[in-house]
Amino acid sequence: ANDIRGETNGEVVVHKMDLASLRSISECAQQLGNSLTKIDILLNNAGVMTCPDMKTEDGFEMQMGTNHFGHFYLTNLLMPLLKAAPVARIVTISSLAHEGGAIHWDDINFKTTPYDALKAYGQSKLANILFTKELARRGEGSGITAYCLHPGVVATELGRHLGDTYGVIGGCFIKMVTPFLKTPQNGAQTSIFCCVDESIADHSGRYYSDCKEKTPKPQAENMEDAKRLWELSAELTGIQS
Repeated sequence: ANDIRGETNGEVVVHKMDLASLRSISECAQQLGNSLTKIDILLNNAGVMTCPDMKTEDGFEMQMGTNHFGHFYLTNLLMPLLKAAPVARIVTISSLAHEGGAIHWDDINFKTTPYDALKAYGQSKLANILFTKELARRGEGSGITAYCLHPGVVATELGRHLGDTYGVIGGCFIKMVTPFLKTPQNGAQTSIFCCVDESIADHSGRYYSDCKEKTPKPQAENMEDAKRLWELSAELTGIQS
């Protein structure tokens, strides 16, 4: 925050929030509601990847809970502030990993299904796109548009759990490939594009990579699944659908 203030001479306010806790998300949303009159851009950027079998404070599988349920809950709580803006954008980070993803409708939180870190991650990234599709459908004519994207494989701390989940091999792998990954600055470009580029203003609900529209896998364009996931997410998080 201090670096941004120094480079932009702008006002930067930091609010602490844990996406693995509905209570923490609610508290942060309330703080924002008390301090802001509108939100022009919401970038759902946080996430975890291939962590060991863990549960959130509310009992969700950690990757689905953080990457999807947390962002779903936050976005819905902030909707009044988004609607207060003349136009607003909601941008959610997905991943190429959605291509192998499937929604485990009968056991979305891996309560009885043997845990598979990659399957759980793929599910959460597929959920990000389905969430965006349904957001776009529900936001038609409201001035709120929604976009999702694959940022590329970026040298951040996202891969920090590979060693925990896959042992020495996983730890060595991430160390070996890190020098060849996108820098955080390069990895942010598609997010920025989706947040501000005027050329996509009428393209709500679409998926982007390398600042270009891309076609996601068929399971990410199933509007019946998008609606079903929204209703399930609303039920599990206590949001009125």
